[in-house]
Amino acid sequence: MTAGCERQVTVQAKWTAVSSTPVRPGKMYPLSVLDHAMAAHTLHMIFYYRPAPSTLTREKLYESLSDVLSHYPAVTGRLVRDGADKWAVKCNDAGVRMHDAKVALTLDEWFKSATAEDERDLTYWEPMVEDPSIWSPFYIQITEFKDNAFAIGLSLPHMHADPACAALVIKAWGDAHRRSYIVNPPFFHPPGLLPRPQPNLSTQTAKFLANKSQMAAAASTTTTRCRMSSATFRFSEEAVKSCFSQMHSADDDCTKTTPFDILAALFWLSISSSSSGGPAAALTLCVEFRKSMHAPLPYGFFGNALHFSKVEADLTSGWDSVAAAINRHLAGLEEEAYWSGIEWLNGNAQKPFQMYGPELTFIKMDHLLAYGAVFEKEGGGGKPVHVACRLGGVEGEGVVIVMPAAEEGMGRTVAVTLPEEAMEKLCKDDNILRHGPTIMFRG
Repeated sequence: MTAGCERQVTVQAKWTAVSSTPVRPGKMYPLSVLDHAMAAHTLHMIFYYRPAPSTLTREKLYESLSDVLSHYPAVTGRLVRDGADKWAVKCNDAGVRMHDAKVALTLDEWFKSATAEDERDLTYWEPMVEDPSIWSPFYIQITEFKDNAFAIGLSLPHMHADPACAALVIKAWGDAHRRSYIVNPPFFHPPGLLPRPQPNLSTQTAKFLANKSQMAAAASTTTTRCRMSSATFRFSEEAVKSCFSQMHSADDDCTKTTPFDILAALFWLSISSSSSGGPAAALTLCVEFRKSMHAPLPYGFFGNALHFSKVEADLTSGWDSVAAAINRHLAGLEEEAYWSGIEWLNGNAQKPFQMYGPELTFIKMDHLLAYGAVFEKEGGGGKPVHVACRLGGVEGEGVVIVMPAAEEGMGRTVAVTLPEEAMEKLCKDDNILRHGPTIMFRG
Protein backbone atom coordinates (compact mmCIF):
# COMPACT_ATOMS: atom_id res chain seq x y z
CA MET A 1 0.00 0.00 0.00
CA THR A 2 1.37 3.44 -0.92
CA ALA A 3 2.60 5.27 2.19
CA GLY A 4 0.04 7.71 3.53
CA CYS A 5 -2.61 6.72 0.96
CA GLU A 6 -5.70 4.60 1.08
CA ARG A 7 -5.58 1.19 -0.49
CA GLN A 8 -5.96 1.56 -4.27
CA VAL A 9 -7.31 -1.92 -5.07
CA THR A 10 -10.88 -2.69 -4.07
CA VAL A 11 -12.29 -6.22 -4.30
CA GLN A 12 -15.82 -6.16 -5.72
CA ALA A 13 -16.77 -9.85 -5.67
CA LYS A 14 -15.53 -13.35 -4.82
CA TRP A 15 -16.66 -16.52 -6.54
CA THR A 16 -15.48 -19.86 -7.97
CA ALA A 17 -14.80 -20.63 -11.64
CA VAL A 18 -15.33 -24.21 -12.81
CA SER A 19 -14.56 -25.98 -16.08
CA SER A 20 -17.24 -26.23 -18.76
CA THR A 21 -16.59 -29.97 -19.19
CA PRO A 22 -16.62 -32.30 -16.15
CA VAL A 23 -13.51 -34.38 -15.54
CA ARG A 24 -13.61 -38.17 -15.48
CA PRO A 25 -14.45 -39.37 -11.93
CA GLY A 26 -11.52 -40.77 -9.97
CA LYS A 27 -8.82 -39.01 -11.99
CA MET A 28 -5.67 -38.31 -9.93
CA TYR A 29 -2.55 -36.33 -10.77
CA PRO A 30 0.49 -37.14 -8.57
CA LEU A 31 3.04 -34.39 -8.00
CA SER A 32 6.60 -35.13 -9.08
CA VAL A 33 9.83 -35.13 -7.06
CA LEU A 34 10.64 -31.63 -8.34
CA ASP A 35 7.13 -30.44 -7.48
CA HIS A 36 7.51 -31.61 -3.88
CA ALA A 37 10.89 -29.86 -3.65
CA MET A 38 9.21 -26.47 -4.20
CA ALA A 39 6.71 -26.84 -1.32
CA ALA A 40 8.26 -24.00 0.71
CA HIS A 41 7.39 -21.43 -1.98
CA THR A 42 4.44 -19.82 -3.70
CA LEU A 43 4.27 -18.29 -7.18
CA HIS A 44 2.46 -15.09 -8.17
CA MET A 45 2.26 -13.67 -11.70
CA ILE A 46 0.52 -10.53 -13.01
CA PHE A 47 -0.30 -9.83 -16.66
CA TYR A 48 -1.07 -6.17 -17.48
CA TYR A 49 -3.17 -5.15 -20.51
CA ARG A 50 -4.05 -1.80 -22.08
CA PRO A 51 -7.73 -0.73 -22.29
CA ALA A 52 -9.61 -3.42 -24.16
CA PRO A 53 -12.39 -3.11 -26.75
CA SER A 54 -15.96 -3.41 -25.57
CA THR A 55 -16.01 -7.02 -26.79
CA LEU A 56 -13.57 -7.99 -24.03
CA THR A 57 -15.87 -8.07 -21.01
CA ARG A 58 -15.63 -9.86 -17.68
CA GLU A 59 -18.50 -12.11 -18.74
CA LYS A 60 -16.67 -13.22 -21.87
CA LEU A 61 -13.46 -13.72 -19.88
CA TYR A 62 -15.33 -15.95 -17.43
CA GLU A 63 -16.76 -17.97 -20.31
CA SER A 64 -13.38 -18.54 -21.95
CA LEU A 65 -11.82 -19.34 -18.56
CA SER A 66 -14.35 -22.13 -18.05
CA ASP A 67 -13.47 -23.44 -21.51
CA VAL A 68 -9.72 -23.49 -20.87
CA LEU A 69 -10.09 -25.01 -17.39
CA SER A 70 -11.53 -28.08 -19.11
CA HIS A 71 -7.97 -28.69 -20.36
CA TYR A 72 -6.45 -28.23 -16.87
CA PRO A 73 -8.06 -30.70 -14.42
CA ALA A 74 -5.00 -30.36 -12.14
CA VAL A 75 -5.80 -26.65 -11.75
CA THR A 76 -9.43 -27.10 -10.68
CA GLY A 77 -8.74 -30.09 -8.38
CA ARG A 78 -7.78 -30.33 -4.72
CA LEU A 79 -4.68 -31.64 -2.95
CA VAL A 80 -4.77 -35.00 -1.18
CA ARG A 81 -2.16 -37.38 0.22
CA ASP A 82 -1.62 -40.60 -1.72
CA GLY A 83 -0.73 -44.03 -0.33
CA ALA A 84 2.96 -43.08 -0.04
CA ASP A 85 2.09 -39.90 1.89
CA LYS A 86 2.99 -37.79 -1.14
CA TRP A 87 0.89 -34.99 -2.56
CA ALA A 88 -1.45 -35.62 -5.46
CA VAL A 89 -4.27 -33.64 -7.04
CA LYS A 90 -7.73 -35.16 -6.95
CA CYS A 91 -9.23 -33.85 -10.18
CA ASN A 92 -12.77 -33.26 -8.95
CA ASP A 93 -13.80 -30.02 -10.71
CA ALA A 94 -13.90 -28.14 -7.40
CA GLY A 95 -12.86 -25.02 -9.29
CA VAL A 96 -10.59 -21.98 -9.02
CA ARG A 97 -11.18 -19.16 -6.54
CA MET A 98 -11.81 -15.83 -8.29
CA HIS A 99 -11.62 -12.19 -7.21
CA ASP A 100 -13.05 -9.26 -9.17
CA ALA A 101 -11.39 -5.96 -8.29
CA LYS A 102 -11.04 -2.34 -9.37
CA VAL A 103 -8.25 0.26 -9.13
CA ALA A 104 -8.92 3.99 -8.80
CA LEU A 105 -5.98 4.83 -11.12
CA THR A 106 -5.20 4.57 -14.82
CA LEU A 107 -2.66 1.96 -15.80
CA ASP A 108 0.02 4.58 -16.49
CA GLU A 109 -0.64 6.23 -13.12
CA TRP A 110 -0.31 2.80 -11.52
CA PHE A 111 3.03 2.12 -13.21
CA LYS A 112 4.36 5.48 -12.02
CA SER A 113 3.18 5.38 -8.41
CA ALA A 114 2.46 1.84 -7.20
CA THR A 115 4.77 0.17 -4.71
CA ALA A 116 5.62 -3.52 -4.44
CA GLU A 117 2.97 -3.83 -1.73
CA ASP A 118 0.40 -2.18 -4.01
CA GLU A 119 1.24 -4.63 -6.77
CA ARG A 120 0.77 -7.56 -4.40
CA ASP A 121 -2.86 -6.43 -4.08
CA LEU A 122 -3.37 -7.44 -7.73
CA THR A 123 -3.06 -11.07 -6.68
CA TYR A 124 -4.94 -12.96 -4.00
CA TRP A 125 -3.63 -15.78 -1.86
CA GLU A 126 -4.81 -17.89 1.06
CA PRO A 127 -2.36 -20.30 2.75
CA MET A 128 -3.25 -23.97 2.84
CA VAL A 129 -5.83 -24.82 5.48
CA GLU A 130 -5.77 -27.85 7.77
CA ASP A 131 -8.03 -29.76 5.40
CA PRO A 132 -6.53 -29.21 1.91
CA SER A 133 -9.42 -31.03 0.26
CA ILE A 134 -11.53 -27.88 0.70
CA TRP A 135 -8.73 -25.43 -0.20
CA SER A 136 -8.27 -23.97 -3.67
CA PRO A 137 -4.59 -24.10 -4.72
CA PHE A 138 -5.16 -21.67 -7.62
CA TYR A 139 -6.43 -18.10 -7.25
CA ILE A 140 -7.15 -15.69 -10.11
CA GLN A 141 -7.89 -11.99 -9.72
CA ILE A 142 -9.13 -9.79 -12.56
CA THR A 143 -8.53 -6.12 -11.76
CA GLU A 144 -9.93 -3.27 -13.85
CA PHE A 145 -8.18 0.11 -13.88
CA LYS A 146 -9.82 3.53 -14.14
CA ASP A 147 -9.10 3.71 -17.90
CA ASN A 148 -10.53 0.19 -18.49
CA ALA A 149 -7.07 -1.37 -18.66
CA PHE A 150 -6.94 -4.60 -16.71
CA ALA A 151 -4.61 -7.01 -14.94
CA ILE A 152 -4.86 -10.76 -14.48
CA GLY A 153 -3.21 -11.99 -11.29
CA LEU A 154 -2.47 -15.69 -10.80
CA SER A 155 -1.37 -17.23 -7.48
CA LEU A 156 -0.57 -20.87 -6.75
CA PRO A 157 1.65 -23.18 -4.68
CA HIS A 158 5.00 -23.45 -6.44
CA MET A 159 4.80 -27.24 -6.14
CA HIS A 160 2.00 -27.17 -8.72
CA ALA A 161 3.94 -25.32 -11.42
CA ASP A 162 7.00 -23.24 -12.22
CA PRO A 163 6.80 -19.78 -13.91
CA ALA A 164 7.08 -21.29 -17.41
CA CYS A 165 4.10 -23.56 -16.72
CA ALA A 166 2.04 -20.87 -14.96
CA ALA A 167 2.54 -18.45 -17.86
CA LEU A 168 1.20 -21.06 -20.28
CA VAL A 169 -2.03 -21.37 -18.26
CA ILE A 170 -2.76 -17.68 -18.94
CA LYS A 171 -1.53 -18.01 -22.54
CA ALA A 172 -3.92 -20.93 -23.08
CA TRP A 173 -6.73 -18.81 -21.63
CA GLY A 174 -5.96 -16.15 -24.22
CA ASP A 175 -5.96 -18.76 -27.00
CA ALA A 176 -9.34 -20.06 -25.84
CA HIS A 177 -10.75 -16.53 -25.57
CA ARG A 178 -9.83 -15.82 -29.20
CA ARG A 179 -11.46 -19.12 -30.20
CA SER A 180 -8.07 -20.27 -31.43
CA TYR A 181 -6.38 -23.60 -30.80
CA ILE A 182 -4.19 -23.86 -27.71
CA VAL A 183 -0.68 -23.55 -29.10
CA ASN A 184 1.05 -25.12 -26.08
CA PRO A 185 -1.48 -27.55 -24.58
CA PRO A 186 -0.80 -28.97 -21.11
CA PHE A 187 1.11 -32.25 -20.97
CA PHE A 188 0.32 -34.13 -17.75
CA HIS A 189 2.97 -36.77 -17.29
CA PRO A 190 4.86 -36.56 -13.97
CA PRO A 191 6.52 -39.96 -14.64
CA GLY A 192 8.53 -38.07 -17.26
CA LEU A 193 10.73 -36.93 -14.36
CA LEU A 194 10.82 -40.12 -12.29
CA PRO A 195 14.24 -41.01 -10.83
CA ARG A 196 16.19 -43.64 -12.77
CA PRO A 197 16.47 -47.20 -11.39
CA GLN A 198 20.17 -46.65 -10.65
CA PRO A 199 20.58 -43.08 -9.36
CA ASN A 200 23.80 -41.16 -9.82
CA LEU A 201 24.61 -39.22 -6.65
CA SER A 202 28.33 -38.73 -7.27
CA THR A 203 27.85 -35.40 -9.08
CA GLN A 204 28.44 -31.75 -8.26
CA THR A 205 24.66 -31.29 -8.36
CA ALA A 206 24.12 -33.87 -5.60
CA LYS A 207 26.86 -32.29 -3.47
CA PHE A 208 25.40 -28.83 -4.07
CA LEU A 209 21.88 -29.87 -3.02
CA ALA A 210 23.18 -31.67 0.08
CA ASN A 211 25.03 -28.52 1.15
CA LYS A 212 22.04 -26.35 0.27
CA SER A 213 19.71 -28.41 2.45
CA GLN A 214 22.11 -28.02 5.39
CA MET A 215 22.32 -24.25 4.84
CA ALA A 216 18.52 -24.01 4.70
CA ALA A 217 18.21 -26.05 7.91
CA ALA A 218 20.70 -23.78 9.67
CA ALA A 219 18.93 -20.66 8.41
CA SER A 220 15.57 -21.94 9.63
CA THR A 221 16.86 -21.97 13.21
CA THR A 222 17.81 -18.28 13.07
CA THR A 223 15.44 -16.27 15.22
CA THR A 224 15.95 -12.96 13.38
CA ARG A 225 14.63 -12.41 9.86
CA CYS A 226 15.67 -9.55 7.60
CA ARG A 227 12.85 -7.43 6.26
CA MET A 228 12.76 -8.07 2.51
CA SER A 229 12.15 -5.42 -0.14
CA SER A 230 11.37 -5.69 -3.85
CA ALA A 231 11.81 -3.62 -7.00
CA THR A 232 11.41 -4.14 -10.74
CA PHE A 233 14.01 -2.88 -13.22
CA ARG A 234 12.82 -2.60 -16.83
CA PHE A 235 15.69 -2.52 -19.34
CA SER A 236 14.74 -1.43 -22.86
CA GLU A 237 16.62 -2.84 -25.82
CA GLU A 238 18.69 0.33 -25.90
CA ALA A 239 19.52 -0.10 -22.21
CA VAL A 240 20.70 -3.67 -22.78
CA LYS A 241 22.72 -2.54 -25.80
CA SER A 242 24.30 0.04 -23.50
CA CYS A 243 25.36 -2.85 -21.26
CA PHE A 244 26.83 -4.73 -24.23
CA SER A 245 28.80 -1.64 -25.24
CA GLN A 246 30.69 -1.90 -21.94
CA MET A 247 31.96 -5.37 -22.85
CA HIS A 248 35.44 -4.44 -24.03
CA SER A 249 37.12 -7.82 -23.85
CA ALA A 250 38.03 -9.59 -27.09
CA ASP A 251 38.03 -12.95 -25.30
CA ASP A 252 35.89 -15.51 -27.15
CA ASP A 253 33.96 -16.30 -23.97
CA CYS A 254 32.95 -12.64 -23.64
CA THR A 255 31.75 -12.40 -27.26
CA LYS A 256 29.32 -15.28 -26.58
CA THR A 257 27.59 -13.60 -23.66
CA THR A 258 23.82 -13.10 -23.76
CA PRO A 259 21.60 -10.40 -22.23
CA PHE A 260 20.99 -12.72 -19.27
CA ASP A 261 24.72 -13.24 -18.66
CA ILE A 262 25.43 -9.53 -18.75
CA LEU A 263 22.49 -8.47 -16.57
CA ALA A 264 23.11 -11.27 -14.09
CA ALA A 265 26.77 -10.24 -13.81
CA LEU A 266 25.79 -6.57 -13.44
CA PHE A 267 23.38 -7.26 -10.57
CA TRP A 268 25.67 -9.83 -8.95
CA LEU A 269 28.52 -7.33 -8.80
CA SER A 270 26.26 -4.51 -7.60
CA ILE A 271 24.57 -6.60 -4.88
CA SER A 272 27.91 -7.99 -3.69
CA SER A 273 29.51 -4.55 -3.51
CA SER A 274 26.67 -3.27 -1.32
CA SER A 275 26.72 -6.29 0.99
CA SER A 276 28.21 -5.83 4.43
CA GLY A 277 29.65 -9.31 4.15
CA GLY A 278 31.94 -8.38 1.26
CA PRO A 279 32.13 -9.77 -2.28
CA ALA A 280 30.66 -13.23 -2.70
CA ALA A 281 32.40 -15.77 -4.92
CA ALA A 282 29.36 -17.92 -5.64
CA LEU A 283 25.64 -17.77 -6.19
CA THR A 284 22.83 -20.18 -6.98
CA LEU A 285 21.53 -20.24 -10.55
CA CYS A 286 18.07 -21.61 -11.37
CA VAL A 287 17.20 -22.60 -14.94
CA GLU A 288 14.22 -24.27 -16.60
CA PHE A 289 15.24 -27.36 -18.61
CA ARG A 290 12.21 -28.62 -20.58
CA LYS A 291 13.97 -28.17 -23.92
CA SER A 292 17.45 -29.01 -22.63
CA MET A 293 16.83 -32.76 -22.32
CA HIS A 294 18.07 -35.27 -24.91
CA ALA A 295 14.40 -36.18 -25.38
CA PRO A 296 12.87 -32.72 -24.81
CA LEU A 297 9.75 -32.32 -22.75
CA PRO A 298 6.91 -30.37 -24.42
CA TYR A 299 6.68 -26.68 -23.53
CA GLY A 300 3.33 -27.56 -22.00
CA PHE A 301 4.79 -30.09 -19.52
CA PHE A 302 2.75 -29.35 -16.42
CA GLY A 303 4.63 -28.95 -13.17
CA ASN A 304 8.20 -27.97 -12.29
CA ALA A 305 11.24 -28.48 -14.48
CA LEU A 306 13.80 -26.38 -12.61
CA HIS A 307 17.47 -27.09 -11.97
CA PHE A 308 19.55 -25.38 -9.28
CA SER A 309 23.34 -25.18 -9.45
CA LYS A 310 26.27 -23.24 -8.06
CA VAL A 311 28.11 -20.63 -10.14
CA GLU A 312 31.53 -19.43 -9.06
CA ALA A 313 33.38 -16.36 -10.34
CA ASP A 314 36.17 -14.01 -9.37
CA LEU A 315 34.24 -10.83 -8.69
CA THR A 316 37.43 -8.76 -8.78
CA SER A 317 38.10 -9.74 -12.40
CA GLY A 318 35.62 -7.31 -13.93
CA TRP A 319 32.16 -7.33 -15.45
CA ASP A 320 33.29 -9.01 -18.68
CA SER A 321 34.88 -11.92 -16.86
CA VAL A 322 31.93 -12.50 -14.52
CA ALA A 323 29.46 -12.49 -17.45
CA ALA A 324 31.69 -14.98 -19.29
CA ALA A 325 31.81 -17.23 -16.21
CA ILE A 326 28.01 -17.32 -16.07
CA ASN A 327 27.86 -18.07 -19.80
CA ARG A 328 30.37 -20.92 -19.47
CA HIS A 329 28.42 -22.40 -16.57
CA LEU A 330 25.16 -22.38 -18.51
CA ALA A 331 26.82 -23.85 -21.60
CA GLY A 332 28.31 -26.62 -19.47
CA LEU A 333 25.04 -27.82 -17.93
CA GLU A 334 24.31 -31.39 -19.03
CA GLU A 335 21.32 -33.68 -18.76
CA GLU A 336 23.12 -35.88 -16.24
CA ALA A 337 23.09 -32.96 -13.80
CA TYR A 338 19.31 -32.61 -14.14
CA TRP A 339 18.73 -36.32 -13.47
CA SER A 340 21.17 -36.36 -10.58
CA GLY A 341 19.31 -33.47 -8.97
CA ILE A 342 15.99 -35.29 -9.32
CA GLU A 343 17.50 -38.45 -7.82
CA TRP A 344 19.10 -36.68 -4.86
CA LEU A 345 15.85 -34.90 -4.05
CA ASN A 346 13.95 -38.18 -4.32
CA GLY A 347 16.15 -39.85 -1.70
CA ASN A 348 16.96 -36.99 0.65
CA ALA A 349 14.40 -34.19 0.63
CA GLN A 350 11.93 -35.80 3.01
CA LYS A 351 11.17 -32.38 4.44
CA PRO A 352 11.07 -29.62 1.78
CA PHE A 353 13.62 -26.87 2.29
CA GLN A 354 14.09 -23.40 0.88
CA MET A 355 15.11 -23.68 -2.77
CA TYR A 356 15.18 -19.92 -3.45
CA GLY A 357 17.85 -19.09 -0.93
CA PRO A 358 19.07 -18.68 1.70
CA GLU A 359 22.02 -17.87 -0.59
CA LEU A 360 21.73 -15.26 -3.35
CA THR A 361 19.75 -16.89 -6.18
CA PHE A 362 19.42 -15.83 -9.83
CA ILE A 363 16.60 -17.26 -11.95
CA LYS A 364 16.92 -17.41 -15.74
CA MET A 365 13.42 -16.96 -17.17
CA ASP A 366 14.11 -14.67 -20.13
CA HIS A 367 12.71 -17.26 -22.56
CA LEU A 368 9.28 -17.18 -20.85
CA LEU A 369 6.31 -17.25 -23.26
CA ALA A 370 4.35 -14.86 -21.02
CA TYR A 371 3.96 -12.17 -23.67
CA GLY A 372 2.16 -14.66 -25.88
CA ALA A 373 -0.86 -14.43 -23.52
CA VAL A 374 -3.01 -12.53 -26.03
CA PHE A 375 -6.77 -12.12 -25.52
CA GLU A 376 -7.58 -9.93 -28.55
CA LYS A 377 -5.88 -9.82 -31.94
CA GLU A 378 -5.61 -6.03 -31.91
CA GLY A 379 -5.73 -3.16 -29.43
CA GLY A 380 -6.14 -3.56 -25.68
CA GLY A 381 -6.25 -7.14 -24.51
CA GLY A 382 -3.63 -8.00 -27.06
CA LYS A 383 -0.04 -8.55 -26.02
CA PRO A 384 0.58 -7.73 -22.33
CA VAL A 385 2.40 -4.45 -21.73
CA HIS A 386 4.12 -5.89 -18.67
CA VAL A 387 4.33 -9.24 -16.90
CA ALA A 388 5.40 -9.46 -13.26
CA CYS A 389 6.60 -12.49 -11.31
CA ARG A 390 6.93 -12.71 -7.53
CA LEU A 391 7.92 -15.62 -5.32
CA GLY A 392 6.73 -16.37 -1.81
CA GLY A 393 8.98 -17.87 0.84
CA VAL A 394 12.07 -15.86 -0.15
CA GLU A 395 14.49 -15.20 2.71
CA GLY A 396 18.23 -14.85 3.17
CA GLU A 397 20.36 -13.02 0.63
CA GLY A 398 17.60 -12.59 -1.94
CA VAL A 399 16.42 -13.53 -5.41
CA VAL A 400 16.87 -11.95 -8.85
CA ILE A 401 14.57 -13.02 -11.73
CA VAL A 402 15.51 -12.09 -15.30
CA MET A 403 12.45 -12.16 -17.58
CA PRO A 404 11.61 -10.97 -21.09
CA ALA A 405 10.23 -7.47 -21.64
CA ALA A 406 7.18 -6.47 -23.66
CA GLU A 407 9.27 -5.18 -26.55
CA GLU A 408 10.83 -7.82 -28.76
CA GLY A 409 14.58 -8.10 -28.93
CA MET A 410 17.07 -7.57 -26.13
CA GLY A 411 14.76 -5.81 -23.66
CA ARG A 412 14.57 -7.52 -20.26
CA THR A 413 12.70 -7.16 -16.95
CA VAL A 414 14.66 -7.83 -13.76
CA ALA A 415 12.59 -8.47 -10.62
CA VAL A 416 14.68 -8.24 -7.44
CA THR A 417 13.91 -9.18 -3.83
CA LEU A 418 16.63 -8.37 -1.30
CA PRO A 419 17.03 -7.44 2.36
CA GLU A 420 15.71 -3.90 2.75
CA GLU A 421 19.09 -2.24 3.31
CA ALA A 422 20.68 -3.97 0.31
CA MET A 423 17.73 -2.97 -1.90
CA GLU A 424 18.06 0.66 -0.87
CA LYS A 425 21.69 0.65 -2.01
CA LEU A 426 20.95 -1.27 -5.21
CA CYS A 427 18.37 1.28 -6.39
CA LYS A 428 21.03 4.01 -6.09
CA ASP A 429 23.84 2.02 -7.71
CA ASP A 430 25.48 4.11 -10.44
CA ASN A 431 26.67 1.03 -12.33
CA ILE A 432 23.02 0.04 -12.88
CA LEU A 433 21.46 3.50 -13.20
CA ARG A 434 23.84 4.68 -15.93
CA HIS A 435 22.20 2.23 -18.34
CA GLY A 436 18.82 3.91 -17.87
CA PRO A 437 16.50 1.20 -16.54
CA THR A 438 13.02 2.18 -15.40
CA ILE A 439 12.57 1.28 -11.72
CA MET A 440 9.02 0.28 -10.72
CA PHE A 441 7.15 -1.21 -7.78
CA ARG A 442 9.70 -0.45 -5.06
CA GLY A 443 8.99 -1.34 -1.49
